[in-house]
Amino acid sequence: MKITFAFCCLVLIGAQLSCSSSSESGDSISYEENTSTYEQSWESLAKHSAAPEWFQDAKLGIYFHWGVYTVPAFGSEWYPSNMYIEGRREYKYHLENYGSLSEFGYHHFVPAFTGEYFDANEWADLFQQAGARFAGPVAQHHDGFAMWDSEINPWNAADKGPKKDITGELAKALRQRDMKLITTFHHARNLQRYKGEEKGFGSHFTYDTAYHTSSDDPELRLLYGNIEEEQFSQYWYDQIVEVLDLYHPDIIWFDSWFNYMPEDKVKEMVAYYFNQEKKNNQEVVIAYKQNDLPTTVGVHDIEQGGRRDVSELPWMTDITISDRSWSYVEGQQYKSTAIVLRNLIDVVSKNGVVLLNLSPKADGSIPEAQRQVLTEMGNWFEANGEAIFETRPWVMYGFGDAKADQGEFGGQSATVAYTASDVRFTQSKDGKTLYMILLGEPKAGQTINYGILAKHRYSPKGEIDQISVLGSGTPVDFVHDDDYLTLTMPDSGMDSLATVFKIELK
Repeated sequence: MKITFAFCCLVLIGAQLSCSSSSESGDSISYEENTSTYEQSWESLAKHSAAPEWFQDAKLGIYFHWGVYTVPAFGSEWYPSNMYIEGRREYKYHLENYGSLSEFGYHHFVPAFTGEYFDANEWADLFQQAGARFAGPVAQHHDGFAMWDSEINPWNAADKGPKKDITGELAKALRQRDMKLITTFHHARNLQRYKGEEKGFGSHFTYDTAYHTSSDDPELRLLYGNIEEEQFSQYWYDQIVEVLDLYHPDIIWFDSWFNYMPEDKVKEMVAYYFNQEKKNNQEVVIAYKQNDLPTTVGVHDIEQGGRRDVSELPWMTDITISDRSWSYVEGQQYKSTAIVLRNLIDVVSKNGVVLLNLSPKADGSIPEAQRQVLTEMGNWFEANGEAIFETRPWVMYGFGDAKADQGEFGGQSATVAYTASDVRFTQSKDGKTLYMILLGEPKAGQTINYGILAKHRYSPKGEIDQISVLGSGTPVDFVHDDDYLTLTMPDSGMDSLATVFKIELK
């Protein structure tokens, strides 16, 4: 245990939390404002570029729900919350497999969160080969366990469980591969805002005098969020700033619940991050959900969904590779590569970026079924990435027959079943190349008339010089007139996942 922990906890449980801590080198971590480039107001923060060019170019990032909740591997990443709620299947499962909640609490899972197979370099290689341009961990989920080497939170992966600085090791490995770092924060919900008989969704853990969730132990109070609201808001802030100071993430992403936090504290955090940017020679991004931030300040994220049309502003969607929990659970099932990739292409055509979630096991291994999807995506990008990365949306996103269900958090579902009859467009930054992407493999030799691309409708700007199948280079016969853009499908060279026609303009 680091020597600063006792001091931090004593101050925390007092009337005001103000924890001054030390880094590995012994230098103190400063929480003072940098020379103000950005003030703590939405008007000042709006002057920051919300979506720098590198982010618009990136298109794909990877993160992972990996924490203590992967030890029981049951239900979902919400196991630590649901295990304390009578009537939930996690509650029953816990009693049957681990015994009384008064004796075996969530913190008793920590030693079994070993992460012995975690290898930052191997993970970074996997992410890069899959096509990701940025990656990083769920730095802290709702459960209060930090996945970095923290002086502020005693429940951290460097001191307990894996006893590794997961965030630090991965940050180093990613940057050695010229990839960007994302850290995501979900801990605004960790505070117990309701006590005793009162219930509410805002509390992750249920306060109960029979359980450790009501403990007066300084360490347990931090894990279970059993502290005062004013103390918690500072604790929430200090942990974010610690990650910013230690690892300088290029993107920080928040899983909602800013409405539970003091607005001034949120503005203070955003200003601190933006003011770090120039100091660290970075262009940074802050992503948010619902209406947590103004659109002028951050990039809006739609969970497990997408927009129905081209967005003027760049946006993001976080999706999971699994069909069930975001974290690993026994019996996990996974989306097909076709579902993940085709929905990603749809997102990119509408000016979006995909943040794809993986689900490692408690021992730090990534299941082979997940690796297979990443490998197949990477192979497709190797041949067709030109139509995705460093592109921009066209005047229209596309057209087709697929019916998109409503997404749970807005927009459309992230699991639309597309086929070759569904077409999406992207274009090169200079506008000289249009990419026409069929979300499947058309029938060889088939002639297709695309009336919507006729010269009097959505015609490419400029005369078409040539059309070929991207990846294979196979030429495509075409006729472009006032009625149609007519394509004759070649006999070979197309792709079963998605076929890209490269339309080069004179």
